[in-house]
Amino acid sequence: MAALHLSSPAFADGGEMPRRHGYKNGNVRPALDIAGVPDGCRSLALVLDDPDALKPAGKVWVHWAVWNIPPDAGRIGEAGLPTGAIEGATDFGKAAYGGPAPPDGRHTYFFRLYALDTRLELAPGSARASLGSAMAGHVIEETVMTGTYAP
Repeated sequence: MAALHLSSPAFADGGEMPRRHGYKNGNVRPALDIAGVPDGCRSLALVLDDPDALKPAGKVWVHWAVWNIPPDAGRIGEAGLPTGAIEGATDFGKAAYGGPAPPDGRHTYFFRLYALDTRLELAPGSARASLGSAMAGHVIEETVMTGTYAP
């Protein structure tokens, strides 16, 4: 079986994200294709973050967090989430996609996809730290896709 893989029809891994996905330029989330989900996966979780945003402080800016994505979803579309998926809080203070918004030049954004051996019992709007705690010990496999964006 192929390894867990995440891709987007909107941009290549490591490539520049289209303007419309930016926070101030439409804030449309990119479609994401999921492949190679491992056996035993009960749900998927996705985190979009920007480690360039708060580098001096050693933190990352969370742009999106989604969990309980069905393992057979195949795609997260631009509009609407797969049935059962739950969004968590971002550093924009909302439980929704918050696109790239770099204030100071080109940043690299990390789409981190996790295959989990369980569904998570986490309330909608939970923080990234809570998601990380809930996933601890349940990650079967993970993959990362990156995109860049400049103001």
